[in-house]
Amino acid sequence: MRKAKYRVGVTMLAAAMLGGLLIVTATPSRAEVVKLQADLKGSNEVPPNSSSGSGKAEAAFDTQTKVLTYTVTYAGLTGPAMGAHFHGPGEAGKNAGIALPFKTVQSPIQGSATLTDAQAADLLAGKWYANIHTAANPGGELRGQMMK
Repeated sequence: MRKAKYRVGVTMLAAAMLGGLLIVTATPSRAEVVKLQADLKGSNEVPPNSSSGSGKAEAAFDTQTKVLTYTVTYAGLTGPAMGAHFHGPGEAGKNAGIALPFKTVQSPIQGSATLTDAQAADLLAGKWYANIHTAANPGGELRGQMMK
């Protein structure tokens, strides 16, 4: 009798452990690092300009921590950068307010920030753009839409 109870107990324990293992391995991982980038050009501005400058914005967004890490580089501006930010929400061809100011305007611009849920949704929907402003182009000299 004692052996039978022991076997039932061991069998139930094994079944519980197997069930727990299945639950752990079947749960999809929700954390993801999403890579985004943009080519910065005067022709992307609204309205477009004829700047011969160019640049690139590269970013990584961690969907679990909501941390955005970015690097923005540029060269060939008409003068010194006077401002630099991510703007949004705004689709290509539309202007938007500043969503995230950069701490510096000197290339390379590097930084990170924790986004709100609304900011994260806009960024991942392609509604943020990087913008570099100069005295000659105060509305923006270089612009690029952040895309996956």
